[in-house]
Amino acid sequence: MGLSWQQGPLSPRSVGRFLTEQPLPERLLFAEPLRRRMRVRFGDEWIAEADDVVLLHEPGHYPVAYFPLDGVEDGVLRHTDRRTQHHDLGTTAWFTVTAGDHSAERAAWQHIELPDHASELRDRVAFAWRAMDAFYEEDERIVGHAADPYHRNDIRTTSRHLVVRDGDRTVAETHRPVVLYESGFAPRWYVPREDTDETELTPVDGRTFCPYKGLASYYDIGEHKRAAWSYLDAWPEVDRVRGLLSFEPDRIEVYLDGNRLELAPGQAVVAHGMDRGLDPDEILAQR
Repeated sequence: MGLSWQQGPLSPRSVGRFLTEQPLPERLLFAEPLRRRMRVRFGDEWIAEADDVVLLHEPGHYPVAYFPLDGVEDGVLRHTDRRTQHHDLGTTAWFTVTAGDHSAERAAWQHIELPDHASELRDRVAFAWRAMDAFYEEDERIVGHAADPYHRNDIRTTSRHLVVRDGDRTVAETHRPVVLYESGFAPRWYVPREDTDETELTPVDGRTFCPYKGLASYYDIGEHKRAAWSYLDAWPEVDRVRGLLSFEPDRIEVYLDGNRLELAPGQAVVAHGMDRGLDPDEILAQR
């Protein structure tokens, strides 16, 4: 989640509200210092580095890192004729990014007519995440998007009774599920494999990537497509769910303490593609 996407406080789909007498504007942008050294790599070169990056939280978007222009190597940014209008931040100029023999069109941008109330972004440039080779905080690669300080995962063990059924067949039953609370999402329940009839699971091709949990593998259950998933190599931050199975309540019957679960409103997830050149083994070794 974070501040501005999924169901965060600044998201159009927020599940909460600010307790104010007057309604807030429909769109609120929030900019803050990242307070981490961040670097950008492109074409086998370090093209940007700064300790004073500003993070922009914009409704419905992942956070975006803005670098001071003096933190960008000379010759990296080449002006183009492309201009667009940002809903809140005015005219946006676009750049081609070059390094050595490599170039990427429309791979960086700058807001060149900022209103006074958005002065934090003046003389700063942002780089398109997927167009660059990699982004780093210090010497560790950051994947997916700029790290959001407001996103977290909390994992708890419990003795609640969880049952997964496919009609008359019991797929899983446990009194020791693990529940993962992820910012902006309803709780997700994970079941030990020992409490699951794995003969009911058919592995399928196609994994999805979460910048906070890792690569998810999927399973069909009978006619129910991709009804279960597992993080076989979960990031260390969520290691307690490594190899456990979770079941999608809108695709298979999931009961918690006798009550059937339903997919919470606003929980549809758009699969997050992997960064260019991402090597899962390399990332796992760093984390």
